[in-house]
Amino acid sequence: MRDNSNFRKNDHKNDSRNGNRKDERHGRSLGRVSDRYNSREDDRKRRPVRDMADDAVDEEIEVPENSLAIEGRNAVVEAFRSGKTIDKLYVLDGCTDGAVSTIRREAKKAGTIVKFVSRERLDQISITGKHQGVIAFAAAYDYSEIEDIFSKAEAEGKAPFVLILDNIEDPHNLGAIIRSANVAGAHGVIIPKNRAVGLTATVAKTSAGALNYTPVVKVTNISKTIEDLKKRGMWFVCADMDGKPMYDLDLTGPIGLVIGNEGSGVSRLVREKCDMIASIPVNGEIESLNASVAAGVLAYEIVRQRRMKK
Repeated sequence: MRDNSNFRKNDHKNDSRNGNRKDERHGRSLGRVSDRYNSREDDRKRRPVRDMADDAVDEEIEVPENSLAIEGRNAVVEAFRSGKTIDKLYVLDGCTDGAVSTIRREAKKAGTIVKFVSRERLDQISITGKHQGVIAFAAAYDYSEIEDIFSKAEAEGKAPFVLILDNIEDPHNLGAIIRSANVAGAHGVIIPKNRAVGLTATVAKTSAGALNYTPVVKVTNISKTIEDLKKRGMWFVCADMDGKPMYDLDLTGPIGLVIGNEGSGVSRLVREKCDMIASIPVNGEIESLNASVAAGVLAYEIVRQRRMKK
C-alpha cells in the first residue's frame, strides 16, 4: 500500500485552500470541471490505468463528459441501491471505513469500474467540495433491455440482427460501431458491464445521433448472453483474422455479429460460443482493421447476403 503520510501532512493545507475556493467551486458545471482538469493534464505524462487489485494509487482521472457526478457517501450508496448505472467510481486511497466498504461492495455487485486516487485528485474534480472521499459518475444515457432488440426486429418484420462487442474500450470505436449498426439496420448493440467503455457523451457524439435510435444493452456476461440468445434461435459469427472468408459463410437469418477488443480481439471463451468465425479478406500490407471498421465491413456483408436471399 502506498504511504499516505504525505496526504495527511497536506490535509490542513488542502482544507484551507478548499475553504477559500468553496464558493468558487459551487455551481460549476461538470463540463467546466472537465475542461479545467484536462487543461492541467495536457502537458503531463499520464500513467497507465491500474486495476483495483494492484492496491496502488491511480493518479489518472478521466471525467466523462456530460455524465452525472454524484458526490458524498450517502448519495453514492443510494445511487447504487436505486439501480442507477454507475460507470466509474473514484475512492480516496487508504480509506477503509464502513461506509466506503459498503460502497465498494455495491460497486462490485454492479460491475462498476473502481479507481483509487489521491485526495488532491478528488479535490480537482469535485464540484461541491464535499466529496467525502468518493465521487461516482453515472451514465449519460439510459441502457435498453434485450427485449427491446427483439421488439424492434418484430416491428420491422425482420430476423433479429445484433452486434455484440467484447470489451471495446475506446469510446470513439463504440460510437462509430453504433453508427454503423444503425445504418446497416441492426436492431441493437450489446456491450459488457466490465472492462469496457459505457455510453458517455463522447460515444454519443461519435455515433452522430445513432444512439438515439439504436438500443444499447449492457450485460454482465457476454458468453452467457450468447447462450441465452441461441435458445431464441440466433446464430453467432465472430470476427477473427484466422477465420473463414466472410464471403464463404452463410450470414443470413437471425444473427449476432461479435467484435472483439481493439488489441486482443474476441476472447477465447466468447469465440468458443460462436457458431462461425469470419475473416475479412485483405489485399494490402496491413493485415488487420480497426475494430469499428471491421464491424462496418462485416455488418454490410450481412446486409448484402440478406438482400441476395430475398
